[in-house]
Amino acid sequence: MDRIDAMRAFVTVVSAGSFSAAAARLELSPQLVSKYVSQLEQHLGVRLLNRTTRRVHLTEAGSRYHQRAQQVLNDIDEMESQLSEMQTQARGLLRISAPVSFAARHLPALLSAFQREHPAVNIDLQVNDRKVDIIEEGFDIALRIGQLKSSSLVARRIAPVRVVLCAAPDYLARHGTPERLEQLANHRYLRYSYIDSQIDMPVHRWLSEHTGNGAGELVCNNGDVLVQAAVEGGGIALQPTFICGPHIANGELNIVLPEHEPQPLGLYAVYAHRQLLASKVRCFVDFLTGYFGDPPYWDRF
Repeated sequence: MDRIDAMRAFVTVVSAGSFSAAAARLELSPQLVSKYVSQLEQHLGVRLLNRTTRRVHLTEAGSRYHQRAQQVLNDIDEMESQLSEMQTQARGLLRISAPVSFAARHLPALLSAFQREHPAVNIDLQVNDRKVDIIEEGFDIALRIGQLKSSSLVARRIAPVRVVLCAAPDYLARHGTPERLEQLANHRYLRYSYIDSQIDMPVHRWLSEHTGNGAGELVCNNGDVLVQAAVEGGGIALQPTFICGPHIANGELNIVLPEHEPQPLGLYAVYAHRQLLASKVRCFVDFLTGYFGDPPYWDRF
């Protein structure tokens, strides 16, 4: 007796409701399906089904066995599907959530390159700086920046995210270049209002507590706005280099107090499950890995 075939015959009889319907699904004869189930019962030493002329009914033992047998068959199908998908093209709709500024600056070229390699994948990109619930909101994958805590989600680190204090040369010429952290209290801090409270960034906490209490404070939940305000001489900003890097490279911004630069955050690809991971998700995560370089291209200044 092939135990997998017998197990599949039993599970199919239960879902189909009869031996004849199960036989049609499995493309076998009803006699062979009945034989498989009988052999399985003999092997286990218990009756799994009570048969009538019209229907079959699970026994108590059959109900317990059915639940476990279904899981075993699902695991086998998953393994075979993963091996098969390695040889097939990724396809379908891929729903992605990503932070606004990062998406606007760094995803258009990546997504275009990905779709050239995987033309059967359609992409629905939703940009939002809040932490979306990828399961409840129906996303396949979310790109997140921060220091991820333990969760039931699967996360792959894609790239480091460097965060620096920066200001325009003319602002520093007018107000002086701070040489100690305490001197920042006399400067305008362009405050980003959306930093996750769980992120360990001491310099941000210090700046939030010791600056911005006077007139003319600028607070915004978008890093691009704050970086552009810094370029215009509006003050000192604490922002990731994937936004401010080009302005540092061309001299529009200078890094301030590099010795107080926070530990790098991370760019992560987050998805719901390792099991039954669709080819479109696996291919996208693999494509992301290494795409930005080491160090990332935005830090080459």
